[in-house]
Amino acid sequence: MNEGFMTEKRHAPHQLDLVIDFVNTYELDTGEEALADPAGLSAWLAGRGLLGEGEQAGPEDLARALELREALRRTMLANNGGPDADADAALLERAARRGELSVRFRDGASLLEPCVEGPDGALAALLAPVAEAMSDGTWARTKACRADDCHWAFYDFSRNRSGTWCDMAVCGNREKVRAYRARTGAGD
Repeated sequence: MNEGFMTEKRHAPHQLDLVIDFVNTYELDTGEEALADPAGLSAWLAGRGLLGEGEQAGPEDLARALELREALRRTMLANNGGPDADADAALLERAARRGELSVRFRDGASLLEPCVEGPDGALAALLAPVAEAMSDGTWARTKACRADDCHWAFYDFSRNRSGTWCDMAVCGNREKVRAYRARTGAGD
């Protein structure tokens, strides 16, 4: 849906674009679901290098992936003035534990990565950018659109962290029209 009107693609830090893409596998406004079945999840994860050749997700993996995606969306909504998503912390922690997300040291650098392979490791790998962004404060810029019929995930590149809508020309404009109609009684 929301590609925006910018021609140059800007990238969020810590590979948060991957997390944003994961959350955007479901489009609320159209009902389009990229993870409709285990094969769709497997293809999505493999296409991003998170699932090894021959590894496949099963129905339980799909259920956990959808649960994780929506928990991430709720935390992104909380970053955008939505309800507190602290209840989702336990779900994120379980996903990290299933994938044995750990600090690893290689070539003079530390990396946060899963110790297990397969779908559990792949889902845990999605949490590494989140943890890194939370540690330096950039996670607060990872938001979901406030529009009730959208909730599209995006990274707020605005200077003052005031981005509210995934696309001002679409969701922002719709909200302005709704507010205008409510103020003036237009459309009654």
